Amino acid sequence: MVRRMTAALFALAALLVGAAAPGAAVAPAAVIVEDTAGVLDRNTLVPAVEGIQFHEPTRVAVYTYNGAAEDNLNEEVLKFARSRHPEWISPDGQKWADGLFIFALDPVGRHVGTYMGEDRKVSLEQRSAIQDAAKDLFRDAQWTEGTLAGIRRGAELINQPWYQSAAFLVTAWVTAGIAALGAAAWLVVRAVTRTGCRKQIERGDRSYSSVSMDLEVTELNAGTIPESSRYGSQVLAKHRTFLSRYALATELSNQVHALDKRGLASRKNLKLARKFADTAAELDALDDVIADSNALLNRAETWPTAWDRQLAPFRKDLAGLEQLLAKRHGQGDSATAAALRFFRDQNQQEIERWTAELADRRITAEEALDRLYAARSKLSELLENHAETVIQGFARNDREARMMRERMETAEGGTDHRRQRTYEPSILGTVYPSYTFFSVATFNTGFNTAVTSVNSARGGGSTTGYGSSGGSFSGSGSSSGF
Repeated sequence: MVRRMTAALFALAALLVGAAAPGAAVAPAAVIVEDTAGVLDRNTLVPAVEGIQFHEPTRVAVYTYNGAAEDNLNEEVLKFARSRHPEWISPDGQKWADGLFIFALDPVGRHVGTYMGEDRKVSLEQRSAIQDAAKDLFRDAQWTEGTLAGIRRGAELINQPWYQSAAFLVTAWVTAGIAALGAAAWLVVRAVTRTGCRKQIERGDRSYSSVSMDLEVTELNAGTIPESSRYGSQVLAKHRTFLSRYALATELSNQVHALDKRGLASRKNLKLARKFADTAAELDALDDVIADSNALLNRAETWPTAWDRQLAPFRKDLAGLEQLLAKRHGQGDSATAAALRFFRDQNQQEIERWTAELADRRITAEEALDRLYAARSKLSELLENHAETVIQGFARNDREARMMRERMETAEGGTDHRRQRTYEPSILGTVYPSYTFFSVATFNTGFNTAVTSVNSARGGGSTTGYGSSGGSFSGSGSSSGF
């Protein structure tokens, strides 16, 4: 029944689309470029625009203007039209002229605008779509390419025949497909959930098997960790709950392995499988920390390997600094970037010195861990300083700076330290909370989120009015930030 209904609906949709006559495609009636900002390649732009096909003969005007973030681009376009191109305005002075499409750009204030005559106007949503088509290129300062992308999207939407509209196509094809989707969606969801459950159980099994095999060795290692050591006592405090958490992992293992095919397809059981995998993974990491603590604090034969594992997170941060500083908007030529590079070069040498002194017994394992803690704390401070530099370089105003700061602080852990714990399998990661150290990876995550949030806020709202000087002018048009 579902197959027959779907076939009938698809046939109906195809009939509706096929019955409509194809729309005309015509070149612009004229192309006018007023590049007062001096950012466009006219030799590339004009021939490319002349080759774009519109649904109706349309005059295309491109206007660029160097303004400021607080400017109203709509108002500036209207001022320019009144003073330089009165033919862009209708005879009654209240609308844009018929047959006209204006694409405007402010590369300094970072605004893009679209304006149309009454016989060419589109909805606010479609105006936003035209502007959005250009924004990624504009954010990369590709002004000519972005302008072309916006005009192409405008040509698609202005006077678009009803049968080519997104609303019609979506309605036709979604209506045709909804029966099949409705019948199959629950099967897809269950299959995906079942696969996810199995992957989580496999992940949990690997960790649980490793913990179980090393259980006796873990207890022996814990029994010889010096409790008098500041680091040793903290690791032993974690070990005291090790067996109870192992018992929990065993119970979870029994539960997930008792699930049949139907049970594996349940969302509730996917959460159970993930809990099993996470619990077993943390135990697997903790037994390694217990072994490393015993080896390093007691100077066992394997202490160099244990020490290398403690250095690994710090080395990874130092190695990732240059990529962080070289990224777009990374402020790589700033004073805070120079401080980070100096710190990196200095501490790559310091790591070797600490290791040599530890090998010669000139410092104890605790002193080596103290130095590592101090260095990672200093790196966190330098990263926080550089975060502020990056924020000041990217944000245009206090509101954007606050937004970026909030996103960076959320990634780092925030002042209230509510971020969900991510376990670092090292002695310092076990002794100190996860938000103690601001890592390069965390910086990148926070900065990417902050930039995305600000860009979204810049482009998220449209301005439709023409400001105080616009008077009663009510032409179709709007602008937005990028």
